[in-house]
Amino acid sequence: MECIDRDSLYHVFSQVIRLHYYRTHKLLEKIGVYPGQPPMLMALHIKDGQSQKELSDKLNIKPATITMMLKRMEKFDLVERKVDSEDQRVTRVYLTEQGKKLCKEAIQVIKIINGECFSNFTEEEKILLRRLLMQMRDNLEEVCDKKLDM
Repeated sequence: MECIDRDSLYHVFSQVIRLHYYRTHKLLEKIGVYPGQPPMLMALHIKDGQSQKELSDKLNIKPATITMMLKRMEKFDLVERKVDSEDQRVTRVYLTEQGKKLCKEAIQVIKIINGECFSNFTEEEKILLRRLLMQMRDNLEEVCDKKLDM
């Protein structure tokens, strides 16, 4: 059986993903945020009062998963759901004061990780890496037939 070379792009990229995931989870754990919650917090920070359908579409998450996520976030007073005043069939999601506070802290976590990842990169290297990662993302979106809108 053939093994993947430990110096191959695939292996190094896998290590970067795992380390980034681990570091992100450790920092988010310190502020009491579950790993899947920052995208929801950020989406509501950008546009508060979105419907669950809008959030599901924007975050590319199944509606049932959104419902479970929001229940957990409501339990910790991060979001609140309110019936739309114009269309009673629609429920809108809003950040609470606690949710706004944790969103700011999550943004700080992202800045910390960004600094840790790219501290010894030149601006040119960051631009090149961004372009290469966008190309990789586009390649994968094409074969997965799926666009990520996050």
